[in-house]
Amino acid sequence: MIGKRMRHIGRYHEIAASLLRHGFGMIVDELGFSSFLSLPPRWKAEQGKKEGKTVGERLRLVLEELGPTFVKLGQIASTRPDLIPAPIISELEKLQDQVPPFPFADVRRIVEAEFGSSLETLFRSFEEMPLAAASLGQVHRAVLPSGQAVAVKVQRPHIAARVETDLEILQDLAVLAERRLDWAATYQLSEIVDELARSLRQELDYTVEARHAERFARQFAGDSSVYVPKVFWDYTTKTVLTMEYVEGIKLGEIERLKANGHSLKTIAERLAEATFQQMFEHGFFHGDPHPGNVFVLDDGTLSFIDFGLMGRLRPHVKHHLSSLIIALMRQNTDGVLGAIYGLGIVPDGVDEGKLRDDIDELREKYYRVPLGEISLGEAVEDLLSVAFRHGIRIPSDLTLLGKALLTVEGVVETLDPQFRIMDVAEPFGRKLMKERLRPDRVAETAWKRIFDYGEWLLRLPDSVKEWTKMMRHGKLRLEITAPDLETLLKKLDQITNRLSFSIVLLSLSIVLAGLMIASSLGRPSTLLWKIPAVEIGLGASAFLFGWLLYSIFRSGKF
Repeated sequence: MIGKRMRHIGRYHEIAASLLRHGFGMIVDELGFSSFLSLPPRWKAEQGKKEGKTVGERLRLVLEELGPTFVKLGQIASTRPDLIPAPIISELEKLQDQVPPFPFADVRRIVEAEFGSSLETLFRSFEEMPLAAASLGQVHRAVLPSGQAVAVKVQRPHIAARVETDLEILQDLAVLAERRLDWAATYQLSEIVDELARSLRQELDYTVEARHAERFARQFAGDSSVYVPKVFWDYTTKTVLTMEYVEGIKLGEIERLKANGHSLKTIAERLAEATFQQMFEHGFFHGDPHPGNVFVLDDGTLSFIDFGLMGRLRPHVKHHLSSLIIALMRQNTDGVLGAIYGLGIVPDGVDEGKLRDDIDELREKYYRVPLGEISLGEAVEDLLSVAFRHGIRIPSDLTLLGKALLTVEGVVETLDPQFRIMDVAEPFGRKLMKERLRPDRVAETAWKRIFDYGEWLLRLPDSVKEWTKMMRHGKLRLEITAPDLETLLKKLDQITNRLSFSIVLLSLSIVLAGLMIASSLGRPSTLLWKIPAVEIGLGASAFLFGWLLYSIFRSGKF
């Protein structure tokens, strides 16, 4: 790790300087930057420069200042309200991914290197001015030799290497933080960074996005209300993505939609239906359905673009999500608690009493509320809020689901304030609950559990043999913890020491009494009686008695 730090020492300096500039000097000190960066005094003097901004605002400025890796990680982190406080989430959502485009000469060089041909051979035309530029890449309009119009996304030069350097540094800092800061160890910061890093690495591989687009298209095959652009694999690699170019109006351009004669209510209904279908029927959904990523075509069809961030609602998550909805409707606190335990990773030290109180409060919010009037996005956000307060880790896909639902609900409300999105959501919600309680699904779940227990029983003899072998070799450790064990042992020490003191005191008293009796009887003057046995015995007894008292009082357990 020291070698890596020296190799990236310049980037460590940039990170430390940005943190200091925006009032995070305490973090720089606690992470031990000074021990290997030798920060100059003028940098340390910048620790107090906060300019009256909130923690969230200052953090956003740091991320924007440090560039693409940190901006993307901040955007991904903004989907995790179970890990990050709401005020910081609201600032992370403001992170801007719009950056100046890189030169067309680099675009030409990258595309030609990827496909081994000149740009003029590969495309009939290729526009130099990009349609959009972001932190990881930019998009150009082009035309294939067949005459097909396409959108070509080209990754920024050397961005992958820079991202890997930043991720390496972040993972190092996460490990440092876990060693030095209690909160970082509690939240297992290195695991969170690893999870965010996996998401970012996926975005750097454009073939992953291409596969996402094709899977998304298969879900809507035969549905004329949704259109997904085609992927051209002959023109797609890890750093170049070529998809069909679609012309339409973005959902956020309300006036243009009206001017072109589109029904905003119909668009809102189609968006809601498409959203709930991909989430609750197929379990594979667009993770960032903001107005810029959804177009309305001339015939009113919706076209989704940008499939870099996708979510998966796996069967067990759907199972516990439906259990949560059922428990909320039935006012069943134990059911909600069971769903939360099923969905998340609950820390050992969680205060179950306080957790139950928070769930009761959540349950009261939905008291006698019809299913059709429940906002699923808000319900998921409420769940994530409870999870955050108690340090419960929730699957990232569920947090992405909540964010996507809230985004779609906001877009629909903008399109048509009178439209009730839950009128569309209710059939899907009921279908989700029915699917959860379907006899064949219940039987399938029961059979799976029986099968799992059967496998466990079959493995039990081998496990017992392994345990026996470990016991023979003295490798089996048994650890027992009891909250009041230390106090109990201290009390036992006190009782034992007092008993020892009493026994020694009694023995000394008996010896002294015997000597006194013998002396009073006037025994004959023999050689034995000429030895000062009484004095020697008393001296030895006094020494042992004093040593025992010293040991007992020194231990503090009298």
